[in-house]
Amino acid sequence: MPIEARYLFIASMDVDADKEAIFNEVYDTEHIPNLLRVPGVRSVNRLKGEPFAVSIGGTLNQVAHKGPVYSAIYELDSPDVLTSPQWASAVEAGRWPTAVRPYTRNRQHALFKVQ
Repeated sequence: MPIEARYLFIASMDVDADKEAIFNEVYDTEHIPNLLRVPGVRSVNRLKGEPFAVSIGGTLNQVAHKGPVYSAIYELDSPDVLTSPQWASAVEAGRWPTAVRPYTRNRQHALFKVQ
């Protein structure tokens, strides 16, 4: 699907193995719906990294996944969305702050302007 927003915000993290089920449940049923209600958030897509093979220059290369396993890509109208009162409220809503966030680690965030 084409990117329609001007900015992409990527939040990546690892989660304790024994908390993966609740992590996925809360992310899909609470966290994403809460953030999609924030003005300026157009879409959210979740990703899970995995190893892969790629052929480059006639050589098959096996590539291990590096970095956090889970990522979410948020399409945003502006970087200001991330500092809005609505965003601040949404990231603290539901079970995310108490049942999920404490069990995440290696958190990384990046913002990209779509060219």
